[in-house]
Amino acid sequence: MSYVVDFKDVSTTGLESSPVAEALAGLRANEARYFHTKYDHEYVTVPAAEASELVDWVHTILKEERGLVIDSPVLEVADIEVDGIKWPELYYRSGLVINVLWTIEDGGKRAVGFKLSEGMEIPAELDAAGFKFARQKSKLAGTIRGSFFVIKGSY
Repeated sequence: MSYVVDFKDVSTTGLESSPVAEALAGLRANEARYFHTKYDHEYVTVPAAEASELVDWVHTILKEERGLVIDSPVLEVADIEVDGIKWPELYYRSGLVINVLWTIEDGGKRAVGFKLSEGMEIPAELDAAGFKFARQKSKLAGTIRGSFFVIKGSY
């Protein structure tokens, strides 16, 4: 069942099993506000089981590009396509959010982004890979830590 994320009235719907559900919900609301403001796009998530092909695609990119396997289960997925960019976002039980920016046209930008909910430690998989995280303040999500890498392959 899909869920339209309301960035004005933050809800933990779909994220309740996360130990940082409130912070993760704030991060999801922050993403919803970004897509609403920048693209006038309604931000909708579905349970991960309803988007298994997309989850597998993102996990393939992580594995092939950086040898990363995320231990935490995916709770929800947003499947976004705006302005010629495919932009899926995966919400993990641990509080991690992974997005892929994939310009559909050949030669465009392609990258994987990581965001950590406030109160979440850097996952061992990302720490071992040497990712450095920048901090950003958000009214909805508190302190967001983020990192990324550029995708070199084609998937």
